[in-house]
Amino acid sequence: MKDNTTQRRTSKPRTRKEAKIEREVREEVSMRWWSKLRLFPMGIRILVVLILIVIAAVSGAMIGYSVMGEGDAIDVLKISTWRHIFDIMNGVVDK
Repeated sequence: MKDNTTQRRTSKPRTRKEAKIEREVREEVSMRWWSKLRLFPMGIRILVVLILIVIAAVSGAMIGYSVMGEGDAIDVLKISTWRHIFDIMNGVVDK
């Protein structure tokens, strides 16, 4: 029994064009195999990215409020803190 490599060597000589076409077909087949292998579906990827963005925003606000604002980091999660920040941004004066 001969394998494909010895069979190719004993057959008629190929042209460069035929070799190029064969190489492209082999690359296309290998790329198809790789593209079908997905560990996480696209919907889960998007969900994970959105969750990571929310975590980064909350942790950044907590660090910024506690370090630069010299307050408690947990105060960032309170609604009253955000109302006060938006009042300052909108120019509402506290009485």
